[in-house]
Amino acid sequence: MAKVKAAILGSGNIGTDLMYKMLKNEGNMEVALVAGIDPNSEGLSRAKERGIRTSHHGIDAILEDPEIKIVFDATSAKAHKLNAPALREQGKLAIDMTPAAIGPFVVPTVNINDHLDAMNVNLISCGGQATTPLVYAVNRVVPVHYAEVIATAASLSIGPGTRQNVDEFVRTTANAVQKIGGAKTARAIPVFNPAEPPINMTNSVYAVVKGEFDEQAVIESVQSIAAEISSYVPGYRLKGTPFVDYRETPWGRLPTVVIMNEVVGAGDFFPTYAGNLDIMTASAYKVGDSYAAHFLETKEVTR
Repeated sequence: MAKVKAAILGSGNIGTDLMYKMLKNEGNMEVALVAGIDPNSEGLSRAKERGIRTSHHGIDAILEDPEIKIVFDATSAKAHKLNAPALREQGKLAIDMTPAAIGPFVVPTVNINDHLDAMNVNLISCGGQATTPLVYAVNRVVPVHYAEVIATAASLSIGPGTRQNVDEFVRTTANAVQKIGGAKTARAIPVFNPAEPPINMTNSVYAVVKGEFDEQAVIESVQSIAAEISSYVPGYRLKGTPFVDYRETPWGRLPTVVIMNEVVGAGDFFPTYAGNLDIMTASAYKVGDSYAAHFLETKEVTR
């Protein structure tokens, strides 16, 4: 069966977890290369143990292989801004897992089909992947005037890169809730919980809506999209049935759709409490597999 060759750029924790997801799923891609810059990194060592070709020459190793068509960039925003032009020049699709946001935001359940011709797409953030579809689910039934999303993750699952760029993550997530979720205005609030034992990722969505609407239709829309997400993020689930609460807002007393959800990691490489990281790698795999299927269907890639 034909498969599209893909490479993982970045042999850290994110890249390593993504590698395990690619190995366990029999989709439309094969891991042709894991490239990093540290020859002694655990990620490169684990890839070698699995029989995957590795390199510590970073993007140069990827650019030297014309058969690689999809590149998952799990480095940093600064690095991706340098990598993106070189990947585009060689006709390689870049799936950006950093906050660089050079290409359009993509959420598998919402808008993947809108950007199948793009050569660079961005996965927003863990909070964006977890909450944007929920706002979208409400908005497709009744316009969302304001959305507030609160993403809570275990402090132990938050790396130094995220901590250094937390303001950028906040802006990126809020922008996605507006651009993809459909909210007129939005706010994203991250919470790093230091509890021991570490908590699972939990998210709260408050969507203020205007106008008459069918409450049951909203509930069913949210439940439907949550089921879609759980097809590629098995630990994604709603924590109870969404409900409508009438409360005072800056725009008057308006109905607010309240949604709570939890993300438990698959435990491929990260601990299961790190659902915030797991949803990023699971979403990246889903996006890559969708593009690979598109390439194969349009015969843009041959093996």
